[in-house]
Amino acid sequence: MNNKLKLSIAAAIIVAVIATSVPLLAISGGSKNIASNNNPGTTLESTQQKTIRIGYFPNINHAQAVIGLGNGDFQKALGSNIKIKTQIFNAGPSAIEALFANQIDVSYIGPNPAINGYVQSEGKALRIISGAASGGAVFVVRNDAGINSVKDFANKKFASPQLGNTQDVALRKYLLDNGYNTKDKGGNVEVLPAKNADIVTLMIKKEIDGAWVPEPWGAKLVKEANGRIFLDERTLWPNGEFVTAHIIARTDYLEKNPDVIEKLIKAHIDETNWINSHPDEARKIFNEQLQILTGKTIPDDEFMDAMSRLKLIYDPVKTSLFESANAAYEIGFFEEKPDLSGIYDLNILNKILRERGLPQIT
Repeated sequence: MNNKLKLSIAAAIIVAVIATSVPLLAISGGSKNIASNNNPGTTLESTQQKTIRIGYFPNINHAQAVIGLGNGDFQKALGSNIKIKTQIFNAGPSAIEALFANQIDVSYIGPNPAINGYVQSEGKALRIISGAASGGAVFVVRNDAGINSVKDFANKKFASPQLGNTQDVALRKYLLDNGYNTKDKGGNVEVLPAKNADIVTLMIKKEIDGAWVPEPWGAKLVKEANGRIFLDERTLWPNGEFVTAHIIARTDYLEKNPDVIEKLIKAHIDETNWINSHPDEARKIFNEQLQILTGKTIPDDEFMDAMSRLKLIYDPVKTSLFESANAAYEIGFFEEKPDLSGIYDLNILNKILRERGLPQIT
């Protein structure tokens, strides 16, 4: 065989090797990528970056959020692939407006704003996914207002935090149940909506005779405004339980991100249990976060007094919400009785409770 023939054969072999190697290399590269995607800890779900925007109030009945979001507990629970953004509110209607405008995905909020948001959106915008607090609302009257019983309410002036909010509805319903109409309904009792801080000032100046407020404002009125608790709202409810805060989620976010919502509810349950088991440490951390958020803190004695009437929970106390809605209808906030049959979506909460061997919410 001459040299020219040898070179031709060698060239053919090289071409054949290259031709068969290229697809092998491509297959090899593809196999490496598949192996990487199937590697535990690097799945698409675990590496996909998501965001959850959480609204809450700097209130003690939102303590789980104040503490858990402030000290990073929630972020640890949700993981590094879920970014948390927060927004602080001071009134329920503002939180509902933000939810409607797609500015937040979930929020800690009182029952009546949640009811209003659900009704206004014809049941489409939101779902209640967990409870947050029960109790913690009181009717405080001035010691020198001449009020010893419900018979003394005529021509008195009371305050509530906001027209149509949870305490405002409770006050108006209580007056109605005891035979009084407010002046706007032709009666002889005035109800003045005012910010909680302003209610303290009004009470000190004797410009109001009492107020139905959430804690810790009840404790503050007693300590600083010559007030006394005329009625602890727990006495009006079976077992003393009624919802004063829960968590709502935007319906579309809940449907698209059940994994994120599940992590959030787990974090909420864990934070609830920790706070209830460590009240002194929780009080300290809460005030540290409150200082950051508002520049103020709650005196220890007022904090402990307020918390003695408040219970942090994850049970949404459903029956009390329906009663509150009926009350809002009876006093004229709704033209027709609201249908709240679809306001709750507790599937994820119950899944977690079931996995932990805890009683589910029916």
